Amino acid sequence: MNASPLNLTKKTHSCIRVERDGQALVIDPGGFSEGDAAVGADAILVTHEHADHFDEARLRAGMEANPAAEIWTLRSVAEQLSGAFPGRVHTVGHGDTFSVAGFEVHVHGELHAVIHPDIPRVTNIGFLVDGSLFHPGDALTVPDHPVDTLMLPVMAPWNKISEVIDYVREVRPRRAIDIHDALLTDLARPIYDNQIGALGGSDHGRLTPGDTTRL
Repeated sequence: MNASPLNLTKKTHSCIRVERDGQALVIDPGGFSEGDAAVGADAILVTHEHADHFDEARLRAGMEANPAAEIWTLRSVAEQLSGAFPGRVHTVGHGDTFSVAGFEVHVHGELHAVIHPDIPRVTNIGFLVDGSLFHPGDALTVPDHPVDTLMLPVMAPWNKISEVIDYVREVRPRRAIDIHDALLTDLARPIYDNQIGALGGSDHGRLTPGDTTRL
């Protein structure tokens, strides 16, 4: 693993940008994230096909801005993009590992969390970056590896706060940082902050979109 620190920049909703040594990896530049969320990325990872995580226009902007950029994702997304970017879109699944832009990535998970029993579950994968930072997409996947920084989906149609708290307890990261929070109002944020922070058993925080922290 590269010993240099990671710089994490929060984008809107579930999108994050991870940078080190002049290279950048972006995860889930979806329809709620900034229009240029993927621009400047050397690698783009997409957890699943839902529009708040996968937006074709944002991915195209990133791929066209950097002709060397590559996408790593599951089959349902790769099939929609591989024709436009031949040789630059890679299909991965649970258990796969790959190196890209100086980052080591391990794939965990297979299915999206249950929204409702009547709604078919789509595939979903999470990405463990450099054995330390985990982005689960839309699932409460527990990697078979210690996690230093957990990107925590705090508010979604498929979860409730007790599940979020129990997820932090099960993963036991050193810190949890909120994602999947675009629908969380300012009135609700202090409640989530207090309950997750008090009951999760890990350091809990959140970043305003555009803020950067060193991991």
